Amino acid sequence: MPTVAVDKADLWDRLGHVYSTEEFDQLCFDYGLELDEDTTEESEEARKRGLPFERPQLKIEVPANRYDLLCIEGISRALRLYLGKDKAVQYKLVPSPSQESILLTTTVTADTGKIRPYFAAAILRNITFTPRSYASFIDLQEKLHQNLCRRRQLVSMGTHDLDTLKPPFRYEARTPDNIKFKPLGKDKEYTARELMTLYDSDKHLSKYLPIIRDSPVYPIIYDQNDTVLSMPPIINSEHSKITLNTRNVFLDVTATDETKLAIVVNIVATMFSEYCSEPYVIEPVKIVFPDGTTKITPDISSRHTIAHTSYINSCTGLSLPTAEISTLLRKMSLISTPSKTNPDELSVEIPCTRPDIFHECDIMEDAAIAYGFNNLPKTFPSTNTVAQPLAVSRLSDLVRREWALAGWVEVLPFILCSHEENFEWLNRDDDGTQAVKIANPKTLEFQVVRTSLIPGLLKTIRENRSHALPVRIFETSDVVVKDEALERQARNIRHAAAVWCNKTAGFEVVHGLLDRIMQMLEVPRILHGDNNAQHGYYIKERSDPTFFPGRAATIYYRSAPNNTTLTSKIKSALVSHDVEIGVLGVLHPSVLEKFEIGFPCSALEFTLEPFKKEVQPVWINP
Repeated sequence: MPTVAVDKADLWDRLGHVYSTEEFDQLCFDYGLELDEDTTEESEEARKRGLPFERPQLKIEVPANRYDLLCIEGISRALRLYLGKDKAVQYKLVPSPSQESILLTTTVTADTGKIRPYFAAAILRNITFTPRSYASFIDLQEKLHQNLCRRRQLVSMGTHDLDTLKPPFRYEARTPDNIKFKPLGKDKEYTARELMTLYDSDKHLSKYLPIIRDSPVYPIIYDQNDTVLSMPPIINSEHSKITLNTRNVFLDVTATDETKLAIVVNIVATMFSEYCSEPYVIEPVKIVFPDGTTKITPDISSRHTIAHTSYINSCTGLSLPTAEISTLLRKMSLISTPSKTNPDELSVEIPCTRPDIFHECDIMEDAAIAYGFNNLPKTFPSTNTVAQPLAVSRLSDLVRREWALAGWVEVLPFILCSHEENFEWLNRDDDGTQAVKIANPKTLEFQVVRTSLIPGLLKTIRENRSHALPVRIFETSDVVVKDEALERQARNIRHAAAVWCNKTAGFEVVHGLLDRIMQMLEVPRILHGDNNAQHGYYIKERSDPTFFPGRAATIYYRSAPNNTTLTSKIKSALVSHDVEIGVLGVLHPSVLEKFEIGFPCSALEFTLEPFKKEVQPVWINP
């Protein structure tokens, strides 16, 4: 959860009340915040000793999805509304009077689609900064960059002194050598390529360089005189930097995610519009896209949705009338009015500052916060249930128990592994249709979600080479594969795998391990090609580069028809084709060499999914 440091005296002044630490801690708790630290004692101690000291600060932890609470302006606004001291703020978009309703324009060129295609902007007119409000303005941008913007990869913003620029503006993408300007804090001009070298050793900016470094074009924003405003997401221009004396602020936001773009421009503009000469008034900007379409930003219109009194009452255990729930929601900045046609419905307007509201359950949660979680009635559940494990979990436990009783040791490797370990080291090819890849892995060890349990078992043996032979280890866990038929585009599959490592290969050992589990599941062994057998498993030799030639086999499973009333003749006709469920064999020497294992190994791996129906739940009479 992000932590926001606010000036204690400033917050008391905004709230119109001086709280003790305990009182404010309780207020934060009631609202869903957490007071992490009060630095009053440290500041007072430093002052008494004659040491440099800061004004007392309150460090407040806020929910990660409450972007409107990342600054003192948002926190004080929300708490005053919660305490009933204010009504919900009504933000307004108003063009500058000097423009006679003609909006400032930013034109987006087609080349930006190659790097950061989305753009939004806003203007804060006649703003008055103080040192503390200016610091809060900068700090909010940094907190958004680090959280919602994912370190500027998804969204980045820049703020400029509008009086130093000449509209209209252009958002373009140019080659690095065709971009030259004086960056913030520098006294000479550099090309974009030179900036990549200049900031490579910069502690703050170097972490953002990879976002655009390898792109053939870099994003750049110009005014009418070809003066550079910024090169997002790296650095702003020295020419248009804002100061305490800035009166008109131009905010530019570029992004690769259009939804987060809208959230960022709305939050920054609404939070600091209170410092304008006419509070909570924002000047819009017209964006002209490459296809000729236009859009007015920021879009601060509210979202309309419906909530139901019966749903909120059922979830909270309350019996409140619709009008009272409406009052509670207003304390959380949700403007709601009871429906005139349906007494159970509430018409709710969600302001642009609350992008965390997605569903009716979010509205219900806000109603519960406004009512007070500690005030909710405590009741016994109206129903009694007995929890039962999933069939696949019961099956996994059975495998664990039997293999452990057989003298094997269970291990728990990471579910993430490197691409090489999952494919190349097993002599397997990646066709791009199986492995779920991590978009931005922090290390080479965690590049993909494993599609096999064998690499983790072999890495465990590698790290335990000093262990006495034989090494007998197993794992029963999930692998993940792509599945475009599902909404999440991926599917978990429960596998069981084991590896035997000794001075001899031990193919018969892992084969016996397979036979033992099938015996426990009452799945008989059948012969390959036996069409009379309706249910069972068998193995068949296979050619697999992961295993030694002639020492590998595929495991096949044949399921029986579920309907026990069918005659044997009909059952025989319904027998489906045999399904491949796994593999076993002696691992190829090249595989063992890559995993730095000096002894022969045999491996077994198969899916448990077809056997879920073999393990029936045990019902307990409460």
